Amino acid sequence: MPLGDFAVKNSELRIDGERLMIRINTLADISPIEGGGNCRLALTDDDRDGRDLVVSWMRDCDLEVSIDAIGNIIGIWNVGTGAPVMSGSHIDTVRTGGRFDGCYGVLAGLEVIETCQKAGIAPRRPLAVGIFTDEEGARFAPDMLGSLVYVGGLALEEAQDTIAIDGARLGDELMRIGYLGTTPCPGLIPHAFVELHIEQGPRLEANNVRIGAVTSVQGISWLEVTVTGQSNHAGTTPMSLRHDPAYVAAEITVFVRKLANEIGGNQVCTVGKIDLFPNLTNVVPARATLTLDVRNTDESILQHAESRIKDFLVEIGKSEGVTIAKRELARFEPVNFDHRVIDCIEKIALAQGNTVQRMPSGAGHDAQMLARVCPSGMIFVPSVKGISHNPAEFTDTDDLVAGANILLQTMLSLTTMETN
Repeated sequence: MPLGDFAVKNSELRIDGERLMIRINTLADISPIEGGGNCRLALTDDDRDGRDLVVSWMRDCDLEVSIDAIGNIIGIWNVGTGAPVMSGSHIDTVRTGGRFDGCYGVLAGLEVIETCQKAGIAPRRPLAVGIFTDEEGARFAPDMLGSLVYVGGLALEEAQDTIAIDGARLGDELMRIGYLGTTPCPGLIPHAFVELHIEQGPRLEANNVRIGAVTSVQGISWLEVTVTGQSNHAGTTPMSLRHDPAYVAAEITVFVRKLANEIGGNQVCTVGKIDLFPNLTNVVPARATLTLDVRNTDESILQHAESRIKDFLVEIGKSEGVTIAKRELARFEPVNFDHRVIDCIEKIALAQGNTVQRMPSGAGHDAQMLARVCPSGMIFVPSVKGISHNPAEFTDTDDLVAGANILLQTMLSLTTMETN
């Protein structure tokens, strides 16, 4: 996609890096945890406080702020005509999250708009920034829940009835924190969507590359597995007579690790959570509940991995005399981003003197949901040591500013993109 005259004319425009970092650090002051990270689970009081803060910044920039019935927040700068070019991400975190994941993309989107305003630049289309509810899925499954409802991929009523890991109902929590909005879902379809994000992986740093032009997002399969066996005395029950859910959970964990290594390529498998009941030192457990996170960039290979896991669960259940029940928590096919947006990001990044790598995303993002309804793409900046979902998550300020400058020029360029 060639850059239009409008984008070329403003190609030297740059964001205010100091203002961006002040906002990132100020938001991080809400719900801090040891090590410099954050715990801001979706629709908690801390999430409310974070939302209130960012909404106040949106209003300081004279954005038209709307809140929909799943709590998504959209701030629009009403210049130009037509559907907006939108950016955004999320501000909820996992329990042991960092300060950049999601928040960087939201605040960089806001910074793009304020930069244009202060420079007296009026794009041909409105610019918008979104905060999407419960992207992490750490409190309410599935992940990317808010953006999924936004594009019509999940019924609003079903989403509002989702029960959290702490037993709360999503709709009730929206009401409680004051973010049960009235704007209808699905939401306004953007002209284009681009999300800026830290990589959350090691590839850019390992290759000494500053910018990732993201080509796709891996397919995701989340499964909850409940193994029910027989609780018994740990000292008096012979090993040959046990029906031990903890052992089965361990075997499943080992199997999916070996399966990922066997398949190779982009295949990853993770057991991220295991709960035992009654969880006592001297008692063979009655029940084990564990989660499986299985991902691949190729849908057919992802389906193959799911089939192999399903067969193994049947096999191990029979051999150990336990009952195994499965519950799907999330299932998203791989997503390919629009080649015009990818090309635009790459061209602008190179023009600004950056090294660039085309790459898939291993993590799920709101952009993969917006890709269902409009041309979409993503920009990655490096994560030091590839660490994320960890208080030690870190990205150098120079890289954060570079990514935001590419977002700025990409959004301006996309205002001139033809939709056909």
